[in-house]
Amino acid sequence: MSKIYVLDTNVLLQDPYSIFSFEDNEVVIPAVVLEEVDSKKRYMDEIGRNARQVSRLIDNLRQTGKLHEKIPLENGGVMRIELNHRSFHQLQDIFVEKTNDNRILAVAKNLSLEEETKENGRLVILVSKDALVRVKADAIGLNSEDFLSDRVIENDAIYTGYAELFVAVEVLNQFYEKGEIPISLFSTYSFYPNQFLVLKDAMGSSQSALGMVDSKRQKIKKLVFDHDHIWGIRSRNVQQTMAIELLLRKDLPLVTLIGKAGTGKTLLALAAGLMQTEDYGEYKKLLVARPIVPVGKDLGFLPGEKEEKLRPWMQPIYDNLEYLFNVKKPGELDAILAGMGSIEVEALTYIRGRSIPEQFIIIDEAQNLTKHEVKTILTRVGEKSKIVLMGDPEQIDHPYLDAYNNGLTYVVERFKDQSISGHVKLFKGERSGLAQLAADLL
Repeated sequence: MSKIYVLDTNVLLQDPYSIFSFEDNEVVIPAVVLEEVDSKKRYMDEIGRNARQVSRLIDNLRQTGKLHEKIPLENGGVMRIELNHRSFHQLQDIFVEKTNDNRILAVAKNLSLEEETKENGRLVILVSKDALVRVKADAIGLNSEDFLSDRVIENDAIYTGYAELFVAVEVLNQFYEKGEIPISLFSTYSFYPNQFLVLKDAMGSSQSALGMVDSKRQKIKKLVFDHDHIWGIRSRNVQQTMAIELLLRKDLPLVTLIGKAGTGKTLLALAAGLMQTEDYGEYKKLLVARPIVPVGKDLGFLPGEKEEKLRPWMQPIYDNLEYLFNVKKPGELDAILAGMGSIEVEALTYIRGRSIPEQFIIIDEAQNLTKHEVKTILTRVGEKSKIVLMGDPEQIDHPYLDAYNNGLTYVVERFKDQSISGHVKLFKGERSGLAQLAADLL
């Protein structure tokens, strides 16, 4: 039996094409949702873009029939705009204020009560990204669900970029002698291109080796780079060694790093970028950018020129640069950067329309990017450039994103089968004992 799905505004603003995600069921959009979408379409951010896209999609559907009636969709379902069932009588004793959320709840509840009176009444489900709306729906006996079709992964099993294998001592000895072993030795396993493998002795000895699946998935090879340090930064754990390998490889133009706060993502990426830009001259410029998303209440407009406005947002980048350059005095970093001229710290606000060739590009806090934004960024990358996307999917400040549908997770999962990309998830915090304990406990 088909169902009736009532969509909340945030579902449409998160994914304009969510209308087509409910198979052969009926999709109902309350009239108040259209009002909320209309109020957002003037925004110049991702929410505004999605609001305008929703408006265009519904306008196109209008060409096939009347919106207050059932309009057939390509997936076999139907959609309509609900103009009735707005009575607040059922909820007036529970929710006094007639907020937009409560109006949407009222429409869904009235539809549900109407279906219950029918002999073959259908199940009415309210779909919302807002947890409190779902809680309210449950409180009034209404079925509700989160919108999950936009999720890249269904659980916490995001690709880590490496795996552990227990092998015979003879295999380890062959790996040390020849520097590689055929992947056919592990026919029961499935590997991704450029995936790291920690080979351990199956008999329990301390003997082990670190290898990497080649881009064609035919061999497991030793790491190309065996650096003790890059720009004075030493690897403190095996995942950081993996990250250094990815950051220094010229044949991997896309690298993604995921890890909690303090795992060394930004510091390692900056060190690798500086070494390849300043020491080796492999890139013309080091470009560092991050999205402008505040934590907590926004401070509002900032005074000064563009560089002065950006400074508070980019301070985490400058903190790492001060550490790398061993800055001792105030203002010394600005003088160093001005003298070098090859380091550019920028906001992602200005990246649309650019073409960025022969540069080492670092995108910090990429977990706050949507799928559309991350696509925009990756399509800016020019010839002979390398881009590093990094962040912590557990620390998201964007109102419509979570650990399962953000742009960083999207890139990791979509590119794990590609030979030009590499990924590693860092687990161990190296900032300080307190920082690691806070990341674990809080």
